[in-house]
Amino acid sequence: MNTVFTQVKNALGKPYDDLHFLLHCLKEVLEENNQHKLVGLLPWLNSTIPSDPDLTSNEYIHMMSMCFQLLNLVEVNGAVQSRRHKENEDMAQVNGLWANQFRYLTSKGITQSQILKVLPNVLVEPVLTAHPTEAKRTVVLQEYRKLYLLLVKRENQMYTRVEQADIRQEIKHILHRLWHVGEIYIEKPRLASELDNILHYLTHVFPGVIMILDKRLRQAWKESGFDPKVLNNSDLLPVLSFGNWVGGDRDGHPLVTPEITRQTLEKLRIHAFYIIKNELKNLAQKLSIYHNISNVSKNFAARIKELRTEVGINAEVEFQEHAQEIFKAYVLVLIQKIPIDLSREFNLELENKPNSYQSSIDLIADLSLLYNELEKCGIGEVAHVDVERMKRILKIFGFHLAKLDIRQNSAYHDKALKQLVAASLGAQAAAQIEYSQDARRAFLDQELKINRPFLVQHKSLELEGQNVIGALQVVSDHVQRYSTKAFGKLIVSMTRNTEDLLTVYLFMREVGLIVKKNDQLGAVLPVVPLFETIEDLKLSPAILDDYLNHPIVKNSLQMQSWENPDGELIQDVMVGYSDSNKDGGILASAWFLHEAQKQLTETGNKHGVKIRFFHGTGGSISRGAGPSHWFIKSLPHGSINGKFRVTEQGETIERKYANLVNAAYNLELMVSSVTAQTVLHENTKDRCEEVENLFRGLGDRGRHYYRQLILDPDFITFFSQATPIDVIESSKIGSRPARRTGKRSMEDLRAIPWVFSWSQSRFNITSWYGVGSTLNELKNKNQAAYKNLLQFVEYDPFVRYVMTNMDSSLASTDVRIMEKYASLVEEVQIRDRIMEMIKKELDLTRKMVGNVLKRPINERRMNHYYSTMLRAEALDNLHDAQVELLQKWRKAKKANSKEEDHYLFALLQCVNAIANALGATG
Repeated sequence: MNTVFTQVKNALGKPYDDLHFLLHCLKEVLEENNQHKLVGLLPWLNSTIPSDPDLTSNEYIHMMSMCFQLLNLVEVNGAVQSRRHKENEDMAQVNGLWANQFRYLTSKGITQSQILKVLPNVLVEPVLTAHPTEAKRTVVLQEYRKLYLLLVKRENQMYTRVEQADIRQEIKHILHRLWHVGEIYIEKPRLASELDNILHYLTHVFPGVIMILDKRLRQAWKESGFDPKVLNNSDLLPVLSFGNWVGGDRDGHPLVTPEITRQTLEKLRIHAFYIIKNELKNLAQKLSIYHNISNVSKNFAARIKELRTEVGINAEVEFQEHAQEIFKAYVLVLIQKIPIDLSREFNLELENKPNSYQSSIDLIADLSLLYNELEKCGIGEVAHVDVERMKRILKIFGFHLAKLDIRQNSAYHDKALKQLVAASLGAQAAAQIEYSQDARRAFLDQELKINRPFLVQHKSLELEGQNVIGALQVVSDHVQRYSTKAFGKLIVSMTRNTEDLLTVYLFMREVGLIVKKNDQLGAVLPVVPLFETIEDLKLSPAILDDYLNHPIVKNSLQMQSWENPDGELIQDVMVGYSDSNKDGGILASAWFLHEAQKQLTETGNKHGVKIRFFHGTGGSISRGAGPSHWFIKSLPHGSINGKFRVTEQGETIERKYANLVNAAYNLELMVSSVTAQTVLHENTKDRCEEVENLFRGLGDRGRHYYRQLILDPDFITFFSQATPIDVIESSKIGSRPARRTGKRSMEDLRAIPWVFSWSQSRFNITSWYGVGSTLNELKNKNQAAYKNLLQFVEYDPFVRYVMTNMDSSLASTDVRIMEKYASLVEEVQIRDRIMEMIKKELDLTRKMVGNVLKRPINERRMNHYYSTMLRAEALDNLHDAQVELLQKWRKAKKANSKEEDHYLFALLQCVNAIANALGATG
């Protein structure tokens, strides 16, 4: 066994015993598949590599990818076991969870009543997306989920030697399947398969997680010395909700048609009913309590009589068959009122059962009646636990399962508006609104005073117009038939001005989503800006101020406020972490996002509107990733007001939510942190202005140095040849194109493949470049400010979060690997010059970040340090393979060789394997 593995195992213990076990299982699987040459190449088991190995073979790359995935599984399980051990000693030991947050709040003098004031108004909404950052096929993810459960099962000491041998054999069966199943997409995944993957989490993971979260909150509450009876009422618990972009996000995604959106809404609704039916059946079983109808209250008896009339013969059957189990019969009859027949194939057009529930609110009302009746009969514990569980499920998932966002780019809307105006008012009117922003605003202001569509039918419109109106028509039809609950937001990507937002109101007017109330026009769904670039973030407070001043926006917020606590006016604002980073680098992105959120919060306060931020983060540090509790703690004072929305993308979903225990942990981190920070923000003062003044300068200078690199005339040449960006653009890891419009330019390249390509080649410039020069300049020109920075990093959450994230990225940045990829740059002068700039900045950044953080990473974050070291050793061969394959593939492409596809397939496997090793893609 090699030295690095032994070193890591000695430092961190059991997870690496599990890895050793799994690798031996894989070794046997390889031998049983006659892959004897590969056995000698298994990482961490062999101290030497056989001579002349074929490191570019599909089989070797596939094996390495599996090994890294096994490492990921054992480390996740190790983290779970570590948390359990800590909680067994003291529940408050695990940083960021409920008990830990309550202890922290009480240490700050916060009381139970102050926490209770905030708790029921907390609303946290993870939004699942299919952004192309998950390289593995869904079928492969399913097998690894099963493997993880077997790994956990193996922990149980109750199993006999024979049973343990059977578990080992099951593990090998899965490894056999994984060996033969292709890991990567050969063709781009269909939207339907992406939605099925999202539905797995929504139907098989999250409903079970909700109850775990509620139990853990109550346990932590009690252990913190608070009154446990208070939380018997589920109305006082924080609310979770789930959002979804698959089937609704059409920004640069031509395959998301109006019909796809309609099918998505249908699938979500149907799956919600499956959950509800199964939960009600389970509840009925738990209510097999002997209790006759003659012993119930007048109110309950009256409702039973109504149900007999509403449901008819099926109700009579249930009440007669379970005459002595009236509560069970009651719930079985409620199942009959589910709007669709789940026993046969159907679509929502067949949803016409008479007297069925019109909304989840009606079903909750019937369950509340049952709850009260059980309490009157002295069966309160069953009511508190089992009926409350059902009510909680309904409050979170409703009849819609997850809220679907509709997103489109402002430039696409421009084309659609021009087409709509030209078709109705003529080409001259269309030309006039293009003439200037003022002309467009005047036109919009005038039109939004009246509620009439431009056209009766829209078939004459060109593609953009038909797509925009068609999608919103689907939304309108669903709202008219059911309610607005199935929808989240109408999001405008690349919001540049107020007119970009007001344009959406015209589109809504076209399909009946603008209504008149008290002689005022307003929209039934919220329109949300997405500020992405640095310039747009700078302009965002002025844009929002103008937007909130507009009459139709004020009216819309009033109309939408009926769902909010105490009728609060709430405006969502989405901020993008990806494009701001691509635009200005890590320091600029971190600062300008922070400043924008602070100023946007103040703008909302000025208008009496709460701003709910929607954080468009990704799976990598460059795109806002990081531990949830540290991320939330770093947000500006006042910007956390109990409301928190965040995107969960690609491989992040699998990493955080693949199993119940880990899903519960990650959601608890999110909800408890939002609660704690809201309480703190309401009861403490803002941080000192010195931090913000310092970082304002750091953000500007960081952007300056970063853009010196990316605006260099030779940079694009270096980037396109020294990274596998061309492979990533050819990959099939998501249904969405890598570029918004297909142009080959930096501006059109999506942030995900931009970050992905730099991480694959281990440059990681998106998460550190420019930092060294910025900090060095500060130290040399402003000693006092530099000393302040050294102090701030000790206690300020924002400063520490930014610096620690950069440190993590630097740990996985490797000059040796960078130079291998740089060798692919054909022009030596360009290669040497750009590479010299990057290496010089990397050395300076390592030095300056080390000085600021003082202690080395192996002391501060031991698990991260050793895991990175173990992965780095095994990654060397994969990087060698990828560089060799890139050379051959690019040469074959130029020559139009038949071998091009062969090399591309191997490269795509290599990209997937390295992504598994690094734990992130884009």
